[in-house]
Amino acid sequence: DGMDQQLLGIVAPVVIADFGIDRGIFGIANTASLVGFGLGSWSGGWLGDRVGRRWSLALAAVVFSLGTVAAATSADVWQLAIWRVIGGLGFGAAYSNAIALAGEWLPERWRSVGVTTISVGTPAGGLIAAALAPGILAAYEWRGTFVVFGIATLILCVLAIVPFLRDSPSFLLARGKKAEAQQNLRRVTDENLDLEPERHASDTADGAVGVFHRSNLRMNIGIAITFTSVIGVAYGILNWTTTILTSHGFTLPQAAFAVQIAGWTSIASSIAVGLLIQRFGSKLMVALISITLFISLVVLGWQVENLPAMPSEDQRNLVVALVGITAAIFSMGVASNYAIMTRGYPSSCRSAGIGFGIFMARIGGIAVTGFGGLLLDMGGNSVVPFFTVLCVLAVMTSTAVFVVDKHVPPNAAASTP
Repeated sequence: DGMDQQLLGIVAPVVIADFGIDRGIFGIANTASLVGFGLGSWSGGWLGDRVGRRWSLALAAVVFSLGTVAAATSADVWQLAIWRVIGGLGFGAAYSNAIALAGEWLPERWRSVGVTTISVGTPAGGLIAAALAPGILAAYEWRGTFVVFGIATLILCVLAIVPFLRDSPSFLLARGKKAEAQQNLRRVTDENLDLEPERHASDTADGAVGVFHRSNLRMNIGIAITFTSVIGVAYGILNWTTTILTSHGFTLPQAAFAVQIAGWTSIASSIAVGLLIQRFGSKLMVALISITLFISLVVLGWQVENLPAMPSEDQRNLVVALVGITAAIFSMGVASNYAIMTRGYPSSCRSAGIGFGIFMARIGGIAVTGFGGLLLDMGGNSVVPFFTVLCVLAVMTSTAVFVVDKHVPPNAAASTP
């Protein structure tokens, strides 16, 4: 999903030129995917809690792959937006179910590390897209690029999901399917374990807790604001970097290389933050992420603002490095939210809870992606309006520190069985 979702942002300058539109209008197409993502994450999470994470994930993969292929037939920005909404439905449903499934197969003490490691799929996909898209674009134009990525994603996802993935024992036990839970467990261990349903602080007497149960109130509010803010920063950088840099003296391959570097740093930081959360807890890490993200955005915005019409190699390298650093920090923020949600929501509503968090987060993504072009047009050759908004969002990322009441505790590996 990382490849398909970030592909449009990478080829944006070419699509804008082909349709003969300005950056503000193109924001409609970029925003459309996020609208679908938000709706798909919540509805797909709800489906995963009822029919199982595995088949919900498989259905989601088919939807977003075919949606990417169909986007190649678009005659204008409005048709492209429709197909991106459909693809976004699959993106969101896939993510909420994949995170829940990964977390449930791991013991609690390793969930933070496992979930943040799994979350590198999106930046890794963006990395692959940034590396391959320029070459495919040169050979097949942007429409052929969408077809190639969509078909490749469909093949990979179907081959991975159907033969290998199974619903977790905790999910099956919560629905009274003990025999199936034992059968799935035996696929990964030869031990004959006596399984018991997962216990959670939010569980009621009958074990069924919905996303909007009063025990999840602070969790919902804190995650909604923090996740919205950090995703707004992430999508602002990922979807508009190539457009910003190509208008400040970078060639398209040079700008795509900056996105590629952002993918590498995002992968490393997403894995690292899981270990840091396990050691220091999620509350401290979210606070540090908010502070450092603000600083990195100020420095990056200032550097881009002061680029000459023909930047030197050293100046380009500095901007690329700053993009990589900023991506590393916001990726740590994104991964931290997944770790908090996976621990904070009980199994009875885990997929839907994660889906709710993703749905709310897409408000920030939609706003910055949709209005990013307008902010850039407002500034003319200046990126000050754009980066000012991102800096405000970086500060708001700290909300979870003060509101969320179900953080991952420090020394989680040692304190949890």
